[in-house]
This record gives sequence, C-alpha cells and structure tokens, in this order.
Amino acid sequence: MTRQRQDRLVDLLVRSGSWRTAADLADRLGVTTRSIRSYVAAVNERVGGTDAIESGAMGYRVRPDRLAAIRDTADENVPDVRRHAIGRTIVLADDGVDVYALADEHFVSEGTIEADLAWVRARGVERGLRWERRGPIVGFVGEESARRATLRSLLLADTPGGYDESVVEGLLGVGSVDRSRVLRARLSAQLTASGYFVNEFALGGVAFAVLLAAWRSAAGAVIESVGDAVVDPAARGVVDEVTREVLGAALPAAEVDALTVLLRVRGAVASGSPSDDTDDDTAIAAELRRIVDAVTERFAVPALEDDVLTRLVAHVQNLRRRSSGGEWSRNPLTRTLKASYPLLFDVAVALASALYERFGIPVHDDEVAYLAMHIGGQWERRRSLENRLTATLVCPGYYEMHELLRTGIEQSLGSVLMITDVHTDAEPSGGFDTDLVLTTLEAGQNADNVVQISPFFTDVDAERVMAAVARIRRSRRLSQFRAELSRYFVPSAFVRGIEAGADEESVIRRLGALLVADGVIDEDYVESTVARERTSSTAFTETLAVPHAIGMTATRTAIAIGIAESTLPWGDARVQVVAMVAFSETDREAFQTVFEQFVEVFSDASSVQRLVRRGTDFPAFLEQLAALIDG
Repeated sequence: MTRQRQDRLVDLLVRSGSWRTAADLADRLGVTTRSIRSYVAAVNERVGGTDAIESGAMGYRVRPDRLAAIRDTADENVPDVRRHAIGRTIVLADDGVDVYALADEHFVSEGTIEADLAWVRARGVERGLRWERRGPIVGFVGEESARRATLRSLLLADTPGGYDESVVEGLLGVGSVDRSRVLRARLSAQLTASGYFVNEFALGGVAFAVLLAAWRSAAGAVIESVGDAVVDPAARGVVDEVTREVLGAALPAAEVDALTVLLRVRGAVASGSPSDDTDDDTAIAAELRRIVDAVTERFAVPALEDDVLTRLVAHVQNLRRRSSGGEWSRNPLTRTLKASYPLLFDVAVALASALYERFGIPVHDDEVAYLAMHIGGQWERRRSLENRLTATLVCPGYYEMHELLRTGIEQSLGSVLMITDVHTDAEPSGGFDTDLVLTTLEAGQNADNVVQISPFFTDVDAERVMAAVARIRRSRRLSQFRAELSRYFVPSAFVRGIEAGADEESVIRRLGALLVADGVIDEDYVESTVARERTSSTAFTETLAVPHAIGMTATRTAIAIGIAESTLPWGDARVQVVAMVAFSETDREAFQTVFEQFVEVFSDASSVQRLVRRGTDFPAFLEQLAALIDG
C-alpha cells in the first residue's frame, strides 16, 4: 500500500505540473503531511537520492528532467507492472509458461499469480486469442495478428497515451524508441502530404506496430493475410517507403498490408480513399445520424453539421473495427477534456452509451474523448462567435492609425472580441455601453472593463485584453450560477461525513434515496445514474464527482450533496465532494449552466478544501460555496 501511495503521489504531481502543498497532497491521498514527507523521501531515494521531487516554500513538485528516472524505478511487485510483465511473457511463449515458475520469478504467492493470470487471460481473449491450460502450463493459442494486438496493449505505459519506453527498449533493442519517433514523424509527413487526415495521437501506436512487425517477422512469426479488408494502395506505398527508409529493410508483403489496414483504423482517414464499407456499414452510418440527432436534441446543444457528421461516421466505423480486435486508442487529452468541457464529455458519453446499446460497441474513456473531440470543434467555434464580447476602441485620430489598430486587434482577437464603436477624440466623453473599452490614452479610471493598450497592438496588449475577456466571461458565468444556487440544492439531501470505505454505487444510492424521498426522482433514475457511472466515471476534477443519469426524467433539476472527511476512490481518481444531480426535461437549459459552472467552481483543489472544512452543515456549505464563487 505504501509503494502504491508513493506512485499515486508522483501521479498527482505529474498531472498538476506545478507546486502542490503537503496539506493538499495529504488530503488527496488520505494520509498525514508527515506521511507525504516520507513518501517524497522514499521516491527520491529510489532514484539515487536526488531531488526528483523537489520541495520549497510552495510545497512539492516533480522536476521534469527527473520524471523518466522515476518511471524507470517501477517495481515489479506493483500489481499493474507485474501483470503486464507476466502477460508479455505468456504472449511470447509458443509452448506456454509454468505457473510455479512465474510465482518464483516475481516473488509472489500462487494465489496472487492466479489473480494475475485471470487479468492476462481477459486481455488476450478480448483480442481474439484462446486461453489454454494443461496442469501448471498456461498459454495463448491464436493468430499472430491477435498476438500482436495483445502485445501492443501490454506495452502501454500507465500514463495516458504513451508506451513503457524502458520495456520497449528491453524487448525490441536499444534505440527502438528513437526509431519509433522517426517512423511517426515520417509517416505523419508523408500521409499529410498525400492528403490524409492524420490522428497524431494514434500514430505513435502505429509506429510501435511497425517495430513489432519487423521484430516478430524477423523471428519467423509473420502475420496472416488481411482477409477481405481493402488495402488502400496509396497508404500502403507510404508505409512501405517509410519502413524501408527508417529500418533499412523491407517487410513481407502481408506485414505491409496489415500495417496499412491498422493505419486506416487507428491513424489516418483519407478523403476519397478506397472503401470496404459493407451494407452493414451503411446501416451504421444511417443509424448513427439518428443517434446523434437524438443526443443533441436531448442535451439542447447544436446539431452537427454534415461535414462533421461525415467524419464522425468514419470514426465510428473504424471504432467498430478496433473494438472487434481490441485495438483501443489512448488519448492523452482525456482528463483535460473531462475537467474543462464536462458537458461536451457527457454528450460524448451519451453517444457512446447509445452505440453500445444499438451495436454492441464498447467505448472506453479514451475513445469517448475522441468522440468529444469530433463534436467539440464545431461547438467551440460556434460558441466562441456567439459569446464574443463587444468593445469600444478609443484612439485619437492621427492619419489612419486607428484603422491600423482596429485591424490588428480584430486579426488577433476576432474570435473573442468584436469592436462595435471607435472614438477618435483626444478627450472622449465616456459613457460607453460595450463590454470592454480599449484605449490608447492613459486610463483615468480603474474600471474592470477598461484596458490600456499601445497605439501599435503588441503581444503584450493581446495578453492583457485576453485576461480581461476571461475575467468578464467567468464573472458572468458564475454570477448567473450564484443567483440560481438556492433553486437547485435540496436542504434535506445534504450528507456530511460519508464513510471512508464507501464506493461509488453506495454513495449514489444514499444520495439518490434522499432525492427520492423529496419527490424529485424515482428509483429508476437512481438505477440509471448507477448505470451511467459504470459507463464512465463522473469524477470531473480531483475533488468533485457529479453522478447523474443520462435521461432527464426528474420532476425538477436538483442537487444532493455528499461530503467525505477524507478522499473517496471514484473511478481512477479520489474525490471529497459528491454532487448527485437530477435533471428534468423541462429544464434542459439549466443542465448546461449547472453542469459546467459547478465543475468549474470545484476546479481549484485548495479552495475546495476550505469549503470542505468549513461546510459543516447545509447553511454553512451554501455560504462557503457562495464565497468560493465570489472569490
């Protein structure tokens, strides 16, 4: 447990990327500040006594140049690391592996090994391998393509989006990581030049697949035919050329074909490329359009434009192929999207849930994030234009200077700001009715909406104006949310002191029972909330979980609050505040306001700790929450 908490400490520091206090870290891990000091010392000792985690007046942070050293000290006795290592051993053993030898090698009991084997078996079976056991000998039987897919999944690091580089180097040879980076860069450049839309996040996995193909085929384990899949000749040419160039050798034709198919499914989609779409694919495309329309209508968000929907259809068809072979794509932006765009992520979860119900396509959190990225770009462009602030430009007339200044501002900030009035008087009378006033004169007033800029618009000016725009937008959002607080919270649905051992389902049922008693929801809503939580964790920040149902069947929009004295495990995170939200169909607009603003308020962990400590009862909680919003 101590070693796991050390690794959890490192994870928290890496994810924040900045200083964190001992008190904050102790709250997150459910230990004392003294334990935090011990964990820091232990981690530093693991990397040779250096200050990989440095301390200072602001707390602790990980030195970026020592992060790789920390990860290189991964202990084989950490369960996840051990399971991956055991899995790789079994996948690569043609004649199976002795269970007792595995237990001795990893210094664990036979019971622990049996639990690890169940995990490994599930990994391989999901990707098409068959598990066989003959007494103490265990192993996989199946096609090389399934073996490769399983091996790739077992090379993934515990961090989002990456491969365990030290393991890759040990398996494929020194310099293999550098070669994979070269492969990725060359594939990206060549595919982009050929007119492909490249998924850079997934392309790293394709580069590792190329290295694996070269390694396995050189050992005589050549992949089978790609079957009925249509191989895009242009993409195949790129794969073959780049492989020869970087590796200095030609792969067997079947290997190049298989990599080209993998590239299409995971890495790139070409406009006008050959298609192997079947009638089933066409049916999926038509059904997906109906699903997307239903989801966007339910959440009262803009419908998708045709070009966005076309790309989404292609993505889902590739997702279906990936899921059938266990080829999941990591997404390093999952946590960021979840915390910064909770509504967008929730719409993607609803879409993923519908895909599973209709087509049996399971969608992991990282794949949900890809769905969110597909639909989020259009929303953000539209929302940015709709939410542009108005501005008055004050610039005394001197030839065409005010025109040049206006052009510079619009080119730099046109997506967030719209100049609606220009004053060229040397002494303007004031009384402007726009959101912002941008003036080249010395600001004689301290109003929050007045920003002094230079006559020639600079990057420093742009940063100053953007800061004012962000401040005004945040103030308006939170002011609206503050005014609606009393409307949504249910005084009788406030629980202080959730037990430390409580899990997600028990907390949801406890808070749900209070909303049922108040007549807000029924038992079906509680069950739907539990089902939604199983689909994807609702821990949107490091402190807050917002469990809710996908359907909006509550009699009114309401929030039940649960507070834990120490952090609770919630998905792959730990939280201290649980806000179960019930949404009604007649109050769909409130969904967007409540959901996004509530998550935004709880994004600052240190402020939330103050709320948790002082919110001893419902009135005190509301008072502290209002102060948190105003502050």
